[in-house]
Amino acid sequence: MNIETAIMNGNLELKKNNIKSFQLDCELLMSKVLNEDRKYVILNLKKELPRDLYVEFQKLVLLRSKGKPIAYIIGLKSFWKYEFCINENVLIPRPDTELLVEQILKIYKKKSSINFLEIGFGSGCIILSLLKEKIYFLGKGVDLSDHCYKLCKINANKLGVSNRLKLYKSDIDNFALGKYDLIVSNPPYVKNFDLKKLDKDILLYEPKMALAGGLDGLSSLKKIIDKSSKLLKKQGKLILEIAHNQKKEVIELLTKKKFYINKIAKDLANNDRCIICTKI
Repeated sequence: MNIETAIMNGNLELKKNNIKSFQLDCELLMSKVLNEDRKYVILNLKKELPRDLYVEFQKLVLLRSKGKPIAYIIGLKSFWKYEFCINENVLIPRPDTELLVEQILKIYKKKSSINFLEIGFGSGCIILSLLKEKIYFLGKGVDLSDHCYKLCKINANKLGVSNRLKLYKSDIDNFALGKYDLIVSNPPYVKNFDLKKLDKDILLYEPKMALAGGLDGLSSLKKIIDKSSKLLKKQGKLILEIAHNQKKEVIELLTKKKFYINKIAKDLANNDRCIICTKI
C-alpha cells in the first residue's frame, strides 16, 4: 500500500465520524508516523508505506475519529509563526489568541525593550512568540500548573529564548515580584454552567483548569485585574483575552480598578475578544 491509499482510507474513517478537517488531519497523522513534515508526505504520495507504519497510522486515525484533538495526537500546534510542543495537560493554542500577540506588537512597534509578565502562560505560546519577535524584550510568566511550567521550558529552549525568560510556579494571588510595562493574560473564562456546551473534543480532552472561569466566568479575570493594578507601572498596559459576551462586565471591573480602556479588538469571527487598557 502506498501513502496516498493509506491517507484515503484514513479520510473515509474520519469523514464517517464527522471530522471536518479529515484530509489535513490524515496528512498530519502520516507526518507523525513517518517522522517527516507535511510537505514530504504530499510530495511522496506514491511511495510504499511499510505494514508496521500503516498499523501505527490506523491507530492514530482511530484516536482522531473518537474526537481526540489532532494537536494532542501529534504533540504539536502552530501558533503565530512558530510550532509549539503540546500535551494533554495544557490548553491547545487558538488562532484567536494570536490577536493578543498582534496587538502587543502593534503597541510596542517603536519600543525596543520592555519588561512584561504573562499570567497563566500554559504552553508558552504568547510569551514565547513575543520574546521571539522582540529580541530585547524581557518576559516573566506565572502559572499554577507544574505541567505548564515544564512544557513552557521545553518550548522556550526550542525557540531559543530561555535567556530572556523567567517562569514561576505560583498562584497569581501569591505573586508579588517586580513592576511591569505590560501584563498579558488569556485566563479561564468559560462559565461553569457553559462547560457542558463546549465541543466534545474540548470538553473530553482539554484541561478544565484552563477553561473554567467559575459561576460567572469572571473569577480568574477578577484576580488578574486586581493583581495587575498593583504589579503594573503607571501607564503600564494590561491586555486580556475575554469571552465574546463579557465586554461589559470586564470593562466595569477594569474601571473600578482605575484602568483606562484603550481598545476592544475583535477576533476572526468579529467577536469582542481582546481588551487593551492602561493603568492610570
